[in-house]
Amino acid sequence: MISSDNLCMSCMREIGEMKQCPYCGYHADSAQIPPYLPVRTVISNRYLVGKMLEYNGEGATYIGWDLSGKRAVKIREFIPDSFTTRTSSNLTLQIMRGSESVFSELRQSFEELWTKLARLKGLSALISVTDVVQDYGTSYAIYEHFEGITLREFLLKSKTGYIPWEKARQLLMPILSTLGTLHSSGIIHRGISPSTLIIGSDGKVKITGFCIGAARSARSDLNSQLFDGYAAIEQYGFDGSQGTWTDIYAFGAVLYRTLIGSDPISAKERMTNDRLMVPGKFAEALPAYVINGLINALQILPEDRTRTVEQLRAELSASPVATAVSGQYQRPAHPAPASGGENRKPSAQQPAPGKKKPKSNANVIITTAVVSLAIGLVVFIVLSFTVLRDRISFGNGGADGTANAVSQTEAELITVPKFIERSYVDIGSNPVFMQNFKFEPKYVYDDTVAEGYIIDQSVKPDEKVPKGTTIILYVSNGKEKIVLPNVTGANYDEAAARLTGLGFVCEKRIVSEGAYAENEVISMAPIAEKAYDRGTTVYLQVFVPVTEEMTDENGNPVIPSQEAPEDDM
Repeated sequence: MISSDNLCMSCMREIGEMKQCPYCGYHADSAQIPPYLPVRTVISNRYLVGKMLEYNGEGATYIGWDLSGKRAVKIREFIPDSFTTRTSSNLTLQIMRGSESVFSELRQSFEELWTKLARLKGLSALISVTDVVQDYGTSYAIYEHFEGITLREFLLKSKTGYIPWEKARQLLMPILSTLGTLHSSGIIHRGISPSTLIIGSDGKVKITGFCIGAARSARSDLNSQLFDGYAAIEQYGFDGSQGTWTDIYAFGAVLYRTLIGSDPISAKERMTNDRLMVPGKFAEALPAYVINGLINALQILPEDRTRTVEQLRAELSASPVATAVSGQYQRPAHPAPASGGENRKPSAQQPAPGKKKPKSNANVIITTAVVSLAIGLVVFIVLSFTVLRDRISFGNGGADGTANAVSQTEAELITVPKFIERSYVDIGSNPVFMQNFKFEPKYVYDDTVAEGYIIDQSVKPDEKVPKGTTIILYVSNGKEKIVLPNVTGANYDEAAARLTGLGFVCEKRIVSEGAYAENEVISMAPIAEKAYDRGTTVYLQVFVPVTEEMTDENGNPVIPSQEAPEDDM
């Protein structure tokens, strides 16, 4: 029987009494970074915590061991880093003062998400969730330990960095089917990307990286985790609600990366300068209906995008219903090709209807040439039509994907509107503005103007300029973001001086028990090594031993508590 005492806390393989794992190299004395649970902590009297694998603004994921089931598991802990902390002497999560209701609401969302996932069984592309428990003042989700590599790693290891459509179809279509089931259950992933899709040793892909909506939405109560290039524009806090179409965008971006070999351009950049294109060599090789499906899934504005998994699946399978609805792709008049031959041309060797005599070699050549030209013309018309309809461009056009302006229009004088106080995204989505002007954004930090809104413009309002004039728009980046350094273990005075110099506000919390140096910072919140707004308050727990000299403002002796008062955190 496997003993948990003999397990490596990184890969959960038996290593006996060895200190360093011969399989993964993990050393038994490795410490977990605070404020995450120490290695070998037991949750709910059943789950043994191992190495922390990843974390974001919502929480942390550990490898773990099910002491009852005797198997490796993954443990997801809800520990929002923006308003919680814990000490090494007390693992119960501490919530900063004023954030109790927010924590409670988000924690409930966390439990609801994982409880819904636990009810979904038998989906080949979905991780199996086995338990949702509470301990240490927060909540945990337990799910299967699925070994494999990410889709990103898989593509990087391929010779070309991309794979052909037939292979991509076999790999990713099960993901699309599972995504449809998730949507039917009221679950929107919001983080589908090559980094959250895991390919197992059996070649099958599973969806991981589940988080509550606030963790995948900018301007929320959590520090958001957005996968640039795969996150839809509505996730960045601009106008537009999130829904099934949000995952459709992400899946389309994953398909683009898989087929083309490069990450799509960020949705934020595409709003004002859409340079996303399918290079000519790929446009020629891919079926027209696949390109059409990509175009519809990657529409920037939610209202223009494919809305459901069923619709996207139909488009990617060249369903007659889907093509009739979209109006983008028309199936050729000749009979459908046999399985595995979606782009196969009609056989030139087959006699024409009503003819009994086979064609000569010369006629075969001529017929083949005519058929090839006809098919090429159809593809050209399809691509041209989609380009005229949408923003994705094809081939080797100009760097900005636009045609040259007509010389007569350049002479037209246009009155410049007032762009100040307007959203940059709204300007970029306004066809009149985009037709009359070219915009060059310059981002600046500003504490008084909301992120994404215009502070100033290079050409003043009401001035008349030629059509096509470039206008520099100064866009607010919001408050300046500063990376919070890790000052754990430092002297409080030195740590406070360093953090204050960077633009943070420090608050001291006294701890009186433990084996630390006097005035040593033993923990901090929020989590270090992440970017926060200038002026963010950093709570430092500092070890101060009890002395007779410690008195309050009335001269009465004060005995510091073991931790910061709960209502102060």
